[in-house]
Amino acid sequence: MTEPEVIPAQADASLDGPRAWCHVMYGLHALSAASGILSSATIIGAFVFGWPSIIAVIINYVTRDRVRGTWLATHWRWQLRTFWFALLWLVVAGFLIITIIGIPAAFMVVVSTGLWVLYRVIRGWMALLDRRGMPVPAA
Repeated sequence: MTEPEVIPAQADASLDGPRAWCHVMYGLHALSAASGILSSATIIGAFVFGWPSIIAVIINYVTRDRVRGTWLATHWRWQLRTFWFALLWLVVAGFLIITIIGIPAAFMVVVSTGLWVLYRVIRGWMALLDRRGMPVPAA
């Protein structure tokens, strides 16, 4: 298995605006996840269906051309992949619930995906604070 490539950050003042948008998107995702922790919703349910995360995904798609080819593009990709894979695992859990026998497995999928989402949001935001790119698969 090959190691993922990490794109280093450069000190480029022209990226200050997009970097601020990236902080906003991480903040929106964190707000959705936190609402799942603090309410009766699950982390994954609040993350995928919460307005803050949906707004963050829209911002992500609208602004990603500005960061194409920079170290910030890895954060845009990281956030989108987190959202879409979380949705995929939520659909898998939904199919498992339909089969009565799969309810315990669905519960495990929801819990583990919720923890995975928290990990991805925290790790991504910490890397952004340190001005580091996220690992991307080697080409």
